[in-house]
Amino acid sequence: MTDEAYMREALALAQEAAAEGEVPVGCIVVSADGSIVGRGRNRREKGKNALYHAEIEAIDEACRTLGGWRLPGSTLYVTLEPCPMCAGAIINARVARVVYGADDTKAGSVKTMVRLFDLPYNHKPEVTAGVLAEDCAAQLSAFFRELRKK
Repeated sequence: MTDEAYMREALALAQEAAAEGEVPVGCIVVSADGSIVGRGRNRREKGKNALYHAEIEAIDEACRTLGGWRLPGSTLYVTLEPCPMCAGAIINARVARVVYGADDTKAGSVKTMVRLFDLPYNHKPEVTAGVLAEDCAAQLSAFFRELRKK
């Protein structure tokens, strides 16, 4: 599959989040062999927990699926640029590559607000930004537009 095809999988998860009143962010983790081993979406409102970000859920499931805390050779696809917490989890899980859609001008910690992956941590994932960025941003904009109407 292509980066765009995997990002569409993440977008579908983001849509599920939006349908439940959550900020529409979706994430998948793909193993080195190309199979999806982790899926996640925002669940902070429903779960009443600040840790329930899409990336954290997807990394957690990938670790359980693969049987370890390291995810070497994996690629994480997420519809919104990771925040500092999620960027830290990506580093700690040794995710090889991060592909994200829309920039996050409020909490983006890969490129927009701060570049955590550029710091001298023990692991530095490769980054591809802007995959289906317009679709990802449009999904977020539509969600917040509807929220403001309520």
